[in-house]
Amino acid sequence: MHRRRASAKQKIDVYYKELINQIYFNKRPIQAIGRFLLLKEYPILYIWAKLKALIEEEKVILVNDKDEQIGLMPKQEAHEKGILHRAFSVFVFNDSRQLMMQQRALHKYHSPGLWTNTCCSHQRDSESTLDAGMRRLQEEMGFSTSLKKTTSFIYKAPFDNGLTEHEFDHILIGTYNQDPKINSDEVASWKWMCLEDIKEDIQKNPDSYTAWFKIIFDKFQHHITI
Repeated sequence: MHRRRASAKQKIDVYYKELINQIYFNKRPIQAIGRFLLLKEYPILYIWAKLKALIEEEKVILVNDKDEQIGLMPKQEAHEKGILHRAFSVFVFNDSRQLMMQQRALHKYHSPGLWTNTCCSHQRDSESTLDAGMRRLQEEMGFSTSLKKTTSFIYKAPFDNGLTEHEFDHILIGTYNQDPKINSDEVASWKWMCLEDIKEDIQKNPDSYTAWFKIIFDKFQHHITI
């Protein structure tokens, strides 16, 4: 029986995941980059775009308690030190007022497999919060829609792996009525849920949801309704 050869793109995506993992956990990133660049079966521009995106996304915006930028720091370092940085959480509803929920990919370096809001991430340097939200919505869920800011808050949540999320989190909301086209590198699954069902399930299964989602749902639910 002959084994099916992986395509060049599949190889690149595998090495890209490996590269991210090794940079997050300080495991020989130089060797990982070397293997990545040896994939000559695929256009170098694609490989460079992947590396460039990784470099651009690797730094988060450090802020004070007024959300004023005070610097930049590699994401890994900010999470290791628990330093306050800027972030956003997107909540997308359909016309039936159901929230599009996301289950985080199982290989995520924190909160893997947990259910949460439609998407969330960090703004890049000089990127507006709305632009960042729409960018990440496309990257994770495969669609675009208009978003608006509602409120923001600060939270701090330690994780079992020794990292800490300490974020100045901006809540964004929008509407969409079609199925997403999820990026399996980021998202394991998705579903529509009404807010009452979410509230009931959080009470029954709190460990199935991300820390920030439970905080938002508990304290800022009136800011995430359409």
